[in-house]
Amino acid sequence: MHGPALTGWLLMALCGATGAYCLLRTRTGTERERGSARAEALMGFGMAAMAVPAALLTLPDWMWVAYAVVFGAAALHAVAHARDGGHHLHHLVGSLAMVYMAVTMAPGAGHAPEGGHPGHGAAAAGGAGGVPVLTGALLVYYGLYVLHSAGRLIPAPAPVGVPVGGRGGALTGPGERRELALACRLAMGTAMFAMLLAL
Repeated sequence: MHGPALTGWLLMALCGATGAYCLLRTRTGTERERGSARAEALMGFGMAAMAVPAALLTLPDWMWVAYAVVFGAAALHAVAHARDGGHHLHHLVGSLAMVYMAVTMAPGAGHAPEGGHPGHGAAAAGGAGGVPVLTGALLVYYGLYVLHSAGRLIPAPAPVGVPVGGRGGALTGPGERRELALACRLAMGTAMFAMLLAL
């Protein structure tokens, strides 16, 4: 992994664990929730693989093409289902960001995020670090997304007379799952922000 190995290990562990939990979520919920969980599991595992320290494993050149194809297809799927609402637009941005990072880090594109795999030149994505305006736009998006998601995880003050922890006691199972799903999205948004920041 290019850059401090600890950064890569932490990103790999965070994204891998998040992807694993999202994979478990595909077994429950509505079809819409399962579809969202599948997209998030793909994103989590893809980001974990991208963050593998180069000292541990250097990804072959064809992997970057595979990244672009897989996440390009995921972006098309998100576009096709954008009218359904939900998180499809966020998945579209995430998939396009993955394609962008894969192109930037591919051999011939020059530079990899801190903790990612370096290329060998300076071409397709506008030189080392990709296209600054595009990278900046994605950083703004993910920065706002992380702040918004973190705000939603902050519990609202309990009304007078209601015990802390919920209306009448412990949080229900579906409520816990929603909060865990949101925490996973927050974790992946933070990881994406870190990887883009290091381009």
